[in-house]
Amino acid sequence: MGLLVCGGAVLQCSFGMAPTPMTVLPKSRVTNAMPAANIMDNVPFVNILPFAMCSSMSNPAVAAATAAALGALTPMPCTPVTTAPWAPGSPTVLIGGQPALNDSSQLICSFGGCIQIKAAGQFQISVP
Repeated sequence: MGLLVCGGAVLQCSFGMAPTPMTVLPKSRVTNAMPAANIMDNVPFVNILPFAMCSSMSNPAVAAATAAALGALTPMPCTPVTTAPWAPGSPTVLIGGQPALNDSSQLICSFGGCIQIKAAGQFQISVP
């Protein structure tokens, strides 16, 4: 069993330089102290904030800066690009009509990064 993810959870991208908190809007959500998340809380700059600097060569800004530096990897500001929902989520528990987000779920950035949940934001509610 994993932990239910809520607002304030700590996220980390495999190409990001720093962790960032997750934002969950309280619209139609179960709330204790913070609103609970579901797999559709994947919107860049709303739910998923930048991870400081990005080092993925699939990011056009990083590729351009690296080329300008004659091949030396040059990280650039992170711009998360997530289009698919978190996977796998918790199919037996619904939050706002969608599967609940648990701390073993992952989200893929279009620039190749894997976004993981490092801390769920709460430590009392478990979901399958």
